[in-house]
Amino acid sequence: MPPARGPARGLRGRHPGTLTARGVDPGLDAQLGGHSPELRTALSELRRIKDDWEVDQLRGAVDATVQGFADVAAALGAAVRGGGERWLQGTFDRRARALGNGPGYASIVAAGANSPVLHWTRCDGPVAEDAIVLLDAGVEAHTLYTADITRTFPVSGAFTDAERRVYDLVHAAHLAALAEVRPGKQFRAFHETAMAVLAEGLHDWGLLPVSVDKALSAEGQHHRRYIVCGTGHHLGLDVHDCTSARPSAYHRADLEPGMVLTVEPGLYFHPDDLTVPPELRGVGVRIEDDLLVTASGAENLSAALPSDADAISAWFVS
Repeated sequence: MPPARGPARGLRGRHPGTLTARGVDPGLDAQLGGHSPELRTALSELRRIKDDWEVDQLRGAVDATVQGFADVAAALGAAVRGGGERWLQGTFDRRARALGNGPGYASIVAAGANSPVLHWTRCDGPVAEDAIVLLDAGVEAHTLYTADITRTFPVSGAFTDAERRVYDLVHAAHLAALAEVRPGKQFRAFHETAMAVLAEGLHDWGLLPVSVDKALSAEGQHHRRYIVCGTGHHLGLDVHDCTSARPSAYHRADLEPGMVLTVEPGLYFHPDDLTVPPELRGVGVRIEDDLLVTASGAENLSAALPSDADAISAWFVS
C-alpha cells in the first residue's frame, strides 16, 4: 500500500486526481480547462471495470513484480553485508525499469524497527541478519498499469515467536478478507472482515481496553491504534485507482466482474509504543495481494508469491 502520488511526471499526470494527459496538445488542454470535479468523477467511475486488455496489462505488471521480489530475495546477502534497505530498493527498481516503465510508486523497503512505519520510502536503514523486512513494491508496465504487492519476511528464514504471532494473525485476516472478494459483496466487506479478525486477535492478546464489539463500533475503533490504514483499494492506471469516484460507486458499491483491487491487512507496533509488550515493539507486518473479481469469485493475480509464514520464509531464503 503506497503513499499518495507525488507531482506530475512525464506525459501522464501522476497525482491521483490527474486522470488525463496534460501538456501534450495545447488545444486539448484548453478544452479540458482545470479538470472539473465532474470529469474526474466520471473518469474514475468508468475505470472501475477493466476490460480484457487492461487485465492483461495488470497480469504482466504483477508477473514482473514477482520477478522483482525474487531479485530482492537473491540480494539479501548484499543488503546485510552493508547495502541495507537502499540496496534492496535499487534491486527492485532496476527490475521495474528493465521490464516496465519503472516502479509504480516509491518502493517501500522497511527492515526491523522501520517495518511498522506505514510508508517507509526513505529506505536508508540497515538490514540486519535477524530482521524482518516489509517489502511493498509494484512494477508499472509500459502502458502505465501498475501492480501493488506486499510481503513481510524474516531475513534469517525464521520468524521469532513474537513476529510469528503477529504474522499469523495478519495472515488469518488476509485469508478471511480474500474470501469476501466476489461479485455482489460490498467493496467494504473484505475490509470489515479483516478488521474483525484483527480486533479479535488483539483482544485475545489483552491489547484492547474494551470488548471486540465496542472496538469495532463506529464510536470505538480502539484496534485502529495498531492498524493505521485501510485494507484495500482499486488498482489500475494509478496504484490508488478511481480515487475521485463517489462513495456510492466505490466503498459502498458492490463488487463486479472486471474490478481489480488490493487486499492488504496489517499490524503495526511501533518501537516506542508502551501499550504493547516489549517483544511486539518494532514489529510491522502487512500482506498484500492483487485480485481480479471474476464472474464466480476472484482470481489472485499475485498468487505466485506465497503468503503463509513458512512458505514465504522459504521462498525468500531459498
